[in-house]
Amino acid sequence: MTSKPLAFLIPLLCGSLLAAAQTTPPPPPHNPNPENVADIPVNYDESKAGNYVLPDPLKLNNGKPVLDSKTWLTKRRPEIVSMLETQQFGSDPGRPADESFEVTDKASPALDGHAIRRQVTISFSKNKDWPQIHLLMYLPAAAKKPVPMLLDINFVSPANTVDDPGIQPGMIWDPKTNTRIPAPPGHRFAAIDPKPLLEAGIGFATFYYGDLEPDYAEGFSNGIRARYLKPGQTQPGPDEWGAIAAWAWGMSRVQDYFETDSGVDAKRVAIFGISRLGKTVMWAGAHDERFAAVIASCSGEGGAALSRRVFGETVAHLVAPSRFPYQFAANYQKYGQHLDQMPMDAHMLVALVAPRPLLLQTGTTDLWSDPKGEFLSAVAAGPVYNLLGKDPLDTTIWPAAKQPILHDLAYYMHDGGHGTVPSDWNIFLDFLKANLHPER
Repeated sequence: MTSKPLAFLIPLLCGSLLAAAQTTPPPPPHNPNPENVADIPVNYDESKAGNYVLPDPLKLNNGKPVLDSKTWLTKRRPEIVSMLETQQFGSDPGRPADESFEVTDKASPALDGHAIRRQVTISFSKNKDWPQIHLLMYLPAAAKKPVPMLLDINFVSPANTVDDPGIQPGMIWDPKTNTRIPAPPGHRFAAIDPKPLLEAGIGFATFYYGDLEPDYAEGFSNGIRARYLKPGQTQPGPDEWGAIAAWAWGMSRVQDYFETDSGVDAKRVAIFGISRLGKTVMWAGAHDERFAAVIASCSGEGGAALSRRVFGETVAHLVAPSRFPYQFAANYQKYGQHLDQMPMDAHMLVALVAPRPLLLQTGTTDLWSDPKGEFLSAVAAGPVYNLLGKDPLDTTIWPAAKQPILHDLAYYMHDGGHGTVPSDWNIFLDFLKANLHPER
């Protein structure tokens, strides 16, 4: 998949969520499982996926085994975080000293009486020329106490995510002009109906990922990363944040806000994203332990799928100059042709979410994202969940479509392709109710 304007990216990456309704013609047909990308062949043959040995998540860098939770939490986990920071996603600058929150819409009745709507502007600097997050959130109208939340990072503006005329107009990036333009009215790709969540006692919040960083290399100067360049830098250093880490950093800044909102139980916030935003929530959940649970949809290569298993998209495809090297730390590029030299793999990213619940959702025909590779990654992370007293998948047999495994480490594969289908949300809701324990 090459970098395209948003009109092409949104349906390709997001699919249909809950009651999504397309009001514009669909994009031109595309090949969901291409045979060649960036002049690099793509393998879909299991017999050619390669023989590989994964790094042991329960072995310290000095070779000593991790035998208890204390050693994991104080020694091994920080080692893996450091690997992923320096070699894949890049380190970020942490919480801004000048972070601030402006609630522009505090308590408006919305969604046919199901919700109280808030709209919040999150700023990172006193300089208003910096990027800002424009957060849309809904709390159950009948809530008598702070509620758990599902935080969605989305490819479209909040005005295109939820069908609610009270939402402030949104702006999106236009790659052709490298400028922000008004979000086209009526577009409902990646739309979400929050009502089932609200009825279950769970709040919903969403923001546009482009509020942090445009999703194309030429947009770097307009993003948050450019504001943190050190003197003499024109690009982040080789171990500093790519765009995915910037988007994940933004999710943590929303969590900062949740900790100030009396209507939110900030200790019960789950996060959700699809495709590259599935990778984003994987890193956000791994890196920021304040998030209570993670749902990653079709995160694939660079997310939950094993890299050493050469099937579908590979690191080489991701970091090819014409594709998405800007999404990762520059150090990641050196592994495109040298997977055996990687000190980490996706099962270690999965393991970093432990002991918190994680659901990996994928699709049977999404071979490009390697649904079996995501399952095998979860299997390989299972010993960490076990060590921490949580329930892993408890099987090494890849389940058929529509056979959810909803343990602490969870896996679900719908019968279909990339993204989500409406029935997935029944599974998501079951997972959220079991792990966030909302009060009705």
